[in-house]
Amino acid sequence: MDGETEDVLDAVGPRLRTLRRDRGITLADLAATTGVSESTLSRLESGRRRATLELLLPLARTYDVPLDDLVGAPRTGDPRIHLKPIRRFGMIFVPLSRRPGGTQAFKMIIPAQPKPLEPTPQTHEGFEWLYVLNGRLRLVLGERDLTLPPGEAAEFDTSLPHWLGSADGGVVELLILFGLQGMRAHVRAGPHRSSHGGIQR
Repeated sequence: MDGETEDVLDAVGPRLRTLRRDRGITLADLAATTGVSESTLSRLESGRRRATLELLLPLARTYDVPLDDLVGAPRTGDPRIHLKPIRRFGMIFVPLSRRPGGTQAFKMIIPAQPKPLEPTPQTHEGFEWLYVLNGRLRLVLGERDLTLPPGEAAEFDTSLPHWLGSADGGVVELLILFGLQGMRAHVRAGPHRSSHGGIQR
């Protein structure tokens, strides 16, 4: 393990302790919410227990923050390749592709809201595929009002009135592919091709 990685992991404990205290949460409350024992949480915050994905994921869900915020990992590689987030309609879009025309890829973050927002469906040309990474997405599509948990996907023609928001007021993170009219996302899981719901596999 290199020195930079060691520094990142060493900083996780103090960051977790600060976050917990800022939220006014006790170790007992955190243990009850995450299912991680108080002793493990205490050792994690003090640096006597190394942070692992298994421990950090329930903490990220409880604090309702991206996993990156807990780790505070530095960016690596050429900094010129990092694309600037775009704030629009109260949401954050991180472009993941640069190819002009064709399908565009984004990571979309819907911030936490103290009160549920009233849906304001919009229409535009194109076709959209989305996958829920974290949080619970509320998708209003035409007359349908759907809730998608992490791991679920949907695709739809954007000429239908649609709206994306948080189903429970928490942060929602999505991966989105947006293409021109008629361009759909195809996920190939094997040599046979079938259709499940709105997702082409």
